[in-house]
Amino acid sequence: MALRPQKPPRATVVIRAFNEEKHLGNLLAAISRQSLRNVEVIVVDSGSTDKTLNIAAQHKARVLKIKPTEFTFGRALNMGMRAARSELIVLASAHVVPSSESWLQNLLAPFADRKVALVYGKQRGGKRSKFSEARHFVRWFPDHSDLDQQNAFCNNANAALRSSIWKQSPFDEKLTGLEDIAWASWARGKGYKIAYAADANVQHLHDETAAQITNRHRREALALKQILPKSRFTLWNFASLFLRNVISDFRASLRERVFLKEALGIISFRFLQYLGTYRGYRDPVKVSAEMREVFFYPPGSLEKRPKPSTKSYKEESRKSA
Repeated sequence: MALRPQKPPRATVVIRAFNEEKHLGNLLAAISRQSLRNVEVIVVDSGSTDKTLNIAAQHKARVLKIKPTEFTFGRALNMGMRAARSELIVLASAHVVPSSESWLQNLLAPFADRKVALVYGKQRGGKRSKFSEARHFVRWFPDHSDLDQQNAFCNNANAALRSSIWKQSPFDEKLTGLEDIAWASWARGKGYKIAYAADANVQHLHDETAAQITNRHRREALALKQILPKSRFTLWNFASLFLRNVISDFRASLRERVFLKEALGIISFRFLQYLGTYRGYRDPVKVSAEMREVFFYPPGSLEKRPKPSTKSYKEESRKSA
């Protein structure tokens, strides 16, 4: 008897990952509990040396590998999206956790409007999130939805795209960041809509060192300089934005009665944020191999890489049981 053709998934979730053993299992488990069923999961791994690949295998996720020397956010996303078998493709950071079992359903609902090209959802910090970053989430991801947003802001740590529209113009693989905003700007220019779904909520759990905070804002500033070549970020911008945001955060911490606990962290985060931005605006547009490692990988994470284990995942599981 002939086998019935397999039904295509209702959605595909593409997850970029590098050494995400701490968070990936929580995300994959949350996806399996979603009210939306028949969901394909693809993990695009850029050279993990921890248990990330074992965790992906345990949850039956499909794994694609990209060499660290070839990685950019846009290239990894394009790789995952080309492999996807569905029209609606969700992009999720490996260190987000959906806040409800209706996350996927709520994120995809705005696609009922055929003009919607991209939907992004709400983000909030966790208990260990830095105070200033938690305030950033509240500012940029409000509690009310906007199904026809009049600007190109979005964030692909929690977003979804229509594949047929993405194929017209894949993500820019040369950008060091902000590839999501660049794509959304292109889509709006073509007459498509960008939607924000406040009820598609995730916790975004950054656990970054000082160097990682600096480098994240540095690579995003370099990308912004590429997207908007006439934009500038001077020492005056550095000083004024640092002071304004520290004062604003101080006031918020006083209202929340956590000033003594958070004051030093606020100063540190805001300084590193704008130091990274200032440095990014002074980096050369052409990214060297050394800069690529600094931008995309924690310090030292690509050094002394262990040899791949010859043991299977099942053998490792039996050993740890």
